[in-house]
Amino acid sequence: MTSPVTALHHVALPVSDLERSRRFYRDILGLLEIDRPAAFDFPGAWFALGEGQLHLIERRDGTTRGEKALDSRDVHFAIRVRDFDTMLAHLRAVGYRDGAPESDPLRIKANRRPNAGFPQIFILDPDRHVIEINAPPPG
Repeated sequence: MTSPVTALHHVALPVSDLERSRRFYRDILGLLEIDRPAAFDFPGAWFALGEGQLHLIERRDGTTRGEKALDSRDVHFAIRVRDFDTMLAHLRAVGYRDGAPESDPLRIKANRRPNAGFPQIFILDPDRHVIEINAPPPG
């Protein structure tokens, strides 16, 4: 049987401070904010994510990772960038640091040759959601 699923439409994340998260996804990751239907009765923001979308939902009691350290094996979503080195340099320029303590929310984990076969960067967003940023394999 052919799968009836055609794409991942969106990822929804609970955030404790919508404006702080909006700035992170817009200014740090460079995502484009898109229109969100006005009919919702709770605060949120939507961003274009390639063919899909990222939905932020302000919810102070939402499911988050709390104070957990960066862990690439924990729940995460991945985005792909064109240029690994440019993104890595940008993240370092805005404060993410290699070798930061495990508990530091600005810790960065980067690997040019991981087992996955493509370069990967792992960071935390302001609510400590794990984000994988990957790039095409080196040619």
